[in-house]
Order: sequence, then structure tokens, then C-alpha cells
Amino acid sequence: MSASVTRIKSKTPVPYELTAVRQDTHDTKTFCFALPEDATLDLLPGDHLYVHTTIDGKAVKRPYTPSSMPGITGYFDLTVKRYPNGTVSKYLHERQLGDQVLMSGPNPGGHWVDGMAGQVGFVAGGSGITPMIAIIRWILAGSLPVELFLVYANKTEADIIFREEWEEDAREHASFHCYHVLGEPPPGWSQGTGRITEEILRKQLPPPGPDSVIFVCGPPPMVDAVEGTLKTIGHAESAIILP
Repeated sequence: MSASVTRIKSKTPVPYELTAVRQDTHDTKTFCFALPEDATLDLLPGDHLYVHTTIDGKAVKRPYTPSSMPGITGYFDLTVKRYPNGTVSKYLHERQLGDQVLMSGPNPGGHWVDGMAGQVGFVAGGSGITPMIAIIRWILAGSLPVELFLVYANKTEADIIFREEWEEDAREHASFHCYHVLGEPPPGWSQGTGRITEEILRKQLPPPGPDSVIFVCGPPPMVDAVEGTLKTIGHAESAIILP
């Protein structure tokens, strides 16, 4: 990246203009926000922004991890699943092109740092995939010597976010492995069904060791259960990263 690129970070909310919207699944959209042409967000893969708004007279904020490639200039993407009780996800899904959305950050979370491991597992549920896609895109684009193992849980096939990209990554990169788990699988489904089990985690993720880390993101009950199971398998607490 050239020295002339501005790296943007703000502790206070600043407005970003919505310039494009892509429908990813029946309830998930990717929102593209403008940055100056020579500017990028000052973040590592997996870091997050806070989206700020006022709902029913109350100030609210929620963290969202950009799904776009870290370091990209001129724009950034947020991929957001609309939840029935999600006040901020509903607010974002109602935005129109040209609207301004207030955000602060980026803020450091459980993020990827180049060289931290040679084998990386990802366990995601639903929209918990967004920090994972930023990290996976970064590692694959940089041709880093890292083997990637993704376990992705959803309710149905229609809920799988970035499905085409996962299939393309698996075809084009021998180092990328993807295993889907569906709560309501279609007839003839050959991958995981129901919940993420200890057996799935043992089979589909790298084994515990000094050169492996596991990122976990999704609904809190899932994260708690997976984290406990990973420790049972033998993964060190320091090797389990929650973006």
C-alpha cells in the first residue's frame, strides 16, 4: 500500500454514505459504503465497526465486521443478516442508496495477524460468518502458507451466506476446506446435520497444537458450546479466538 493512502479510524460516530446494496440471501444483504478514493479503514482482518442509530428515542449501537478485503480503498462492505428482533439489522435493511449511516471505529477484536498460525479453523453460525470471510479473503488473496478449515452452521441451504464464494474457494485453493452443517437439510444432503458436534469439530478442524488457531463467531449459545467443546478436544484457550 502506498504511503499516500489515508487510514481511517474514529472513536466518535461519523457518517458514511450507502452507495450500493447486494441481496445475498433471503434475509441477508451486503451494504457498500463510500470512502475517499485514497482512503481505507484502519483495521486488521476481523476487526469491527459500531453502527450507531436512535431507535424509539434510545441511542443504540451494534458491532459489525466489514466483509470487504482489509486495505481496499474507496469503499467498504458490511454484510448484515436481518433478525426479527434485531433493531440495528432492521434499521440497516431499511436504508436507501444515498442514506448516511453513523459508524465509529474500527475497533480491535479477535483478529488475524499474518504469521500467527499455519493451520486455521473457523466455526461460524449464521451471520457470524462475516469476520471469517474478511480473514479468509485476506489469507487467500495474499497466498499465505496457511491451511484453512471452515465449519459453517445454518438453518437451511437458503441461509448459507457467500455460498458461491465458498464453493469457488474450495475448487481453486487446495488449502481451503469447507464443511456445512444444516439444521433443516434437504433430501440427500451429504454434509453435517443438526448442531455442531464434538465429532464434527474433531474431523473438520485442525488438531490442537502450537501452529493452529480456531476462530469462533455466531449466536452466543453456539459460541459458548463450541468454545467448551474445543477445550475438551484439547485446544488451548489462547488458541480460541472470538472476533
